[in-house]
Amino acid sequence: MHPNPIFHDQTTDRNIAFARERAFGMLAVNGEDGPMMSHVPFLIDERGAQLDLHLVRSNPIARAVVKVPMRAKIAVSGADGYISPDWYEVPDQVPTWNYIAVHMAGTLERLPQEQMRDMLDRQSKHFEDQLLPKSPWKTAKMTPEVLEKMMRQIVPFRMTIDAVDGTWKLNQNKPDEVRLRAADYVDAYGIGQETRLLAALMRGA
Repeated sequence: MHPNPIFHDQTTDRNIAFARERAFGMLAVNGEDGPMMSHVPFLIDERGAQLDLHLVRSNPIARAVVKVPMRAKIAVSGADGYISPDWYEVPDQVPTWNYIAVHMAGTLERLPQEQMRDMLDRQSKHFEDQLLPKSPWKTAKMTPEVLEKMMRQIVPFRMTIDAVDGTWKLNQNKPDEVRLRAADYVDAYGIGQETRLLAALMRGA
């Protein structure tokens, strides 16, 4: 996370809400030969205390957490983009990159395999609801034998969240008129991910 405290101005609730909405991030745990990472969709409970996810059984993280819970972290990225010094229209500026990132740390443990179906149903419902009025996909649409085979290939996990930190680097360290000017350029010429959203966030910082 960025060390400047000015970019850590959001509440835990806002950081959790951001991560809950994105629902996708990079899971990392320490392995014998170094960090192990995997990109995963997830669900966060209403209290912001637990995070549910599943992994393919052959995933190295899944294998590592089979016997004992492990410390883990999930990094969730949001809109980001390059900021040209010219866009501030003030002298003596340097290039930078604006972004949003939330890190959640906690203890990752394997859940009983019989909970996998419920987790898959909850996860698919979360995302299918965002596609309404499309008729939602449900596991009930699958052939039972095919579904059972798939269920054997994935494993449910839960991370109990005990630390949350977020970086919202949106040029809060600049005067308002300078930040807003840069946001207009990001909107028009931005390089990065979701630059239009990034520009809107910079305007509201």
